[in-house]
Amino acid sequence: MIRNATPADIPEIHRMVRELAEYEKALDEVHATEEQLREALFGERPAAYAHIAETDDGETVGFALWFLNFSTWRGVHGIYLEDLYVRPDRRGGGHGKALLTELARICVARGYQRLEWSVLNWNTPSIAFYESLGAKPQDEWTVYRLTDEALGELGAAS
Repeated sequence: MIRNATPADIPEIHRMVRELAEYEKALDEVHATEEQLREALFGERPAAYAHIAETDDGETVGFALWFLNFSTWRGVHGIYLEDLYVRPDRRGGGHGKALLTELARICVARGYQRLEWSVLNWNTPSIAFYESLGAKPQDEWTVYRLTDEALGELGAAS
């Protein structure tokens, strides 16, 4: 079952964010708090959205956290999937596909023309899964990122 996240899901979402970061060998990079997630998802001006994957007995087994992006070329919004995570002992049960199916359904219903995400190059199980659904890598693009000191320096420049 896939459902919209609620404020009561914040502790479990936070745990899964940390589990995902550990899987991606980057747990030390997680600084987000439960309160920051609560504000981002359910504050006065939500910046992101989340869906929860549950078993029939209500056990949370995964989540998708996403936000809207915009294509100037297409002139419409799309969804950028920030995190898709299914707990390792629950993988292969269709939860990841169900989460992506729900996001694709939202795109179609709202007229969004893109559902995009990034995947680490070494994560071959996920790459195979995404490609099995018809997703195509955008290998002509390279992601750039400013963070920490470099972001601060540029932001402080006159």
